Amino acid sequence: MFAALKLLTVWVGLGIPAAIVAMPWAALRDDFRLMYRWGMAIVRMGVSAAGVRVRVEGSENLPGQPCIFVSNHVSNMDAPVLLPSLPGMSSVFIKKKLMGIPVLGMAMRMGKYIPVSRGHSREEAQKSVEYAAEVLRGGRNIVLFPEGTRSLDGKLLPFKKGGFFLAAETGAPMVPVVIRGTAKMMRKGSFRIYPGEAVVRFLPVVWPEHFEGREELMQAVRAEMEFALAKDGIVE
Repeated sequence: MFAALKLLTVWVGLGIPAAIVAMPWAALRDDFRLMYRWGMAIVRMGVSAAGVRVRVEGSENLPGQPCIFVSNHVSNMDAPVLLPSLPGMSSVFIKKKLMGIPVLGMAMRMGKYIPVSRGHSREEAQKSVEYAAEVLRGGRNIVLFPEGTRSLDGKLLPFKKGGFFLAAETGAPMVPVVIRGTAKMMRKGSFRIYPGEAVVRFLPVVWPEHFEGREELMQAVRAEMEFALAKDGIVE
């Protein structure tokens, strides 16, 4: 538990003072960039304090424009490892109830995170996608964990389709991402963190205009990720 305590100490010890300074600044100037940079720096420092080293591969595959990152999901460490590794500013789909957390919820709203209700209606889902499209057009990346929950064995679970509808609607490039190493660092149902190396690998871009619909697009992205995971011996 010592590694987890160090991570939380950094996040809380630096995050609260940073929020006290950066949130009013961001609100008054209508500029979230400073707050985002500080936030990602603190996330990165917390991960490092826990003994987690992050190695990024495939940066040459990044398209140099706002895009949709589609990642596998095996651990609660995935987002803290992935988000600081991305270029520019990024927004993510999150559970709507998290928006109700004091201070953190306000920060996520300022960061234009996209709330999603569990068991949401078709109308709510459409509103989430429309808001995500607005965020994307505003110059931010969108980060998706399309499985919706963590995989216990590292193999990809079925994908939810909302993010692929977003890509088809906006034409934004999709960058498949595979993360490995995090499953052993923090297992599902445990708060214990085991130090080690996490690898974030960006795969070749998948362009929506090359496919007739979101189903074909989703299968193409999934195939890229499965191929990469197979090379690591995770998917047969």
